[in-house]
Amino acid sequence: MPALPRSAVTVLSLSVSVAAALLAAGCGTDPAPGDRQPPLGAPGGVASTATPPGQADTSVPVALAGAPLFVDPTGAAADQVRLWQAAGQAEQADQLRRISEQPMAVWITSSTAQVAADVDAALTRAATSGGMPVLVAYHIPDRDCGSFSGGGAVDGGDYQAWIRQFAAGIAGRPVTVIVEPDAVAHSLDSCGAAGAGGARLELLAEAVAVLKQTGTAQVYLDAGHPRWISDLGRLADALRQAGIDQADGFALNVSNFIGTAENVEYGHRLSDALGGRTRFVIDTSRNGAGPADGASVAGGPAWCNPPGRRLGETPTTTPGLDRVDALLWIKRPGESDGDCRPGEPPAGQWWPEYALQLAAQAG
Repeated sequence: MPALPRSAVTVLSLSVSVAAALLAAGCGTDPAPGDRQPPLGAPGGVASTATPPGQADTSVPVALAGAPLFVDPTGAAADQVRLWQAAGQAEQADQLRRISEQPMAVWITSSTAQVAADVDAALTRAATSGGMPVLVAYHIPDRDCGSFSGGGAVDGGDYQAWIRQFAAGIAGRPVTVIVEPDAVAHSLDSCGAAGAGGARLELLAEAVAVLKQTGTAQVYLDAGHPRWISDLGRLADALRQAGIDQADGFALNVSNFIGTAENVEYGHRLSDALGGRTRFVIDTSRNGAGPADGASVAGGPAWCNPPGRRLGETPTTTPGLDRVDALLWIKRPGESDGDCRPGEPPAGQWWPEYALQLAAQAG
């Protein structure tokens, strides 16, 4: 993984040529005609999603910019604080509260059968505690190009079903969704060279359309980071193919360490390439010390669990920066980037020692 990393809704579907591209790239096949996903608004499509009995259907979009953010009382960091406090490790517990007491995104990576329930559970917690929840949709076929965070949907048809079930779990509640970290940028690098780049962009455009049709989702399409795709014209074109005109903006620096100022400057240039009005969000969860120098550090990739990093600016939806809707903690500090060195946990697994390092460095 190189780095973890407003307009009318257009109904999109995979064409036969797209299906062929997916097959050629090993990313799966289009479903058989009887298994195709229904168009938006058709029976079984997003528009048919019903609000669960006894649950209010707000159906009113709530903008991310200026909204209070949801602080999840559950999660590994909060559990670790309680564990250390009970064990008499008060100093470590206090340091880790710099993570556990901040709003962070919830990553949704579950199967098609489970995704609606997991989205519902996260939004139910947010409705109880208050604040805008931020979810990450992370299930694109050939996710992370088979690297440390590999996995995702088995094929394009599975992903179409998955994103509809994700949308069903929203059920008329406000939410911000970060769509598929790395996916657009990967379509432009060696991962997209096998011919699946265009098919992936169509899947992303459909995902944006499905999520926007819920009426309450704010959607930010991931655009990589400032040191990945340097040709902004090419990136802007890929983002257009991936539905940026229907989204609320793009996301930068997800799971990376690049400083905020560099992201703002890059974001402005990318926004200009898109017409000058596209807004964006920045992941500042671990960028307090900037990126590690060089391509590798301590025997592993510089983007993967580099030592000496620290927490970045605390999350805010009032950053006071031109075209920046929010500074967010999208990557959850303390969760591994991957088992890039001996003894490091797999991607996404809680790693208390690294979490404490990030928090202690911030002090």
